[in-house]
Amino acid sequence: MDAINYLYAVILGIVEGLTEFLPISSTGHLILAKDLLGFDLPSANMFIVVIQLGAILAVCWLYRVKLLDVAFHLHKKPQQMFVAKLFVAFLPAAVIGLAFHNFIEDVLFSPIVVAVSLIVGGLIIWLVERRIKPVAKTHDIESMSIKQSFLVGCAQVFSMVPGTSRSGATIIGGMLFGLDRKIATEFSFFLAIPVMVGATILDVYKYYGSLSIEEVYVLVIGFVVSFMSAVAAIKFLIAYVAHHDFMVFAWYRIVVGTIMLAYFLI
Repeated sequence: MDAINYLYAVILGIVEGLTEFLPISSTGHLILAKDLLGFDLPSANMFIVVIQLGAILAVCWLYRVKLLDVAFHLHKKPQQMFVAKLFVAFLPAAVIGLAFHNFIEDVLFSPIVVAVSLIVGGLIIWLVERRIKPVAKTHDIESMSIKQSFLVGCAQVFSMVPGTSRSGATIIGGMLFGLDRKIATEFSFFLAIPVMVGATILDVYKYYGSLSIEEVYVLVIGFVVSFMSAVAAIKFLIAYVAHHDFMVFAWYRIVVGTIMLAYFLI
């Protein structure tokens, strides 16, 4: 294997870690970056999913106190309700993902789809922030209803189209369904755990028998770099949402999506 792939693994790990939790689509950026870099390993699609798991583990690390509290006190109602809300929110993506997993990977993982999705997602964020301006009625996860959790899960389904952004869909969806900006963001973090673990298991099962030892090294490098980058990105986003809206991400998506669409069409 060309040693350049190890450098590409570092670059893509940084891209994943920095974009997984921002509403700008980590998968979309990875697909675009992979195409621009010429990263064409047979396991390239699996690589994208596996390094996303590295970013998800950053959530587990930063919120370890909350997660350990849930694990050790699952016999108590508040912890049971927390798990129930995650499970209900996880179901829509799990059902649709299992049904259309191959179609999504084989057909939708393309730069053109990503570019269009970036633009459309940016316009939706702009619409929500500037025109709809949803009113926040729920200010902590404990006060979330099962219905709100399910609706956020339904919003997450749209993120299966590369370029849409899982965090963007769940955060904006959460705001539309009455969550305040901070709680919508934190619930999006927690919801990422079962979703991305499930997606990783599916891809590892699909590809593990064909991986070479060099490809395993590339996966490990990308995984570790993604984890470290995601820790920084999560801390930034939590601080950011306390005082800002998401308009900067809307414009970023529109500009980058337009540039990428022009690049790949021309």
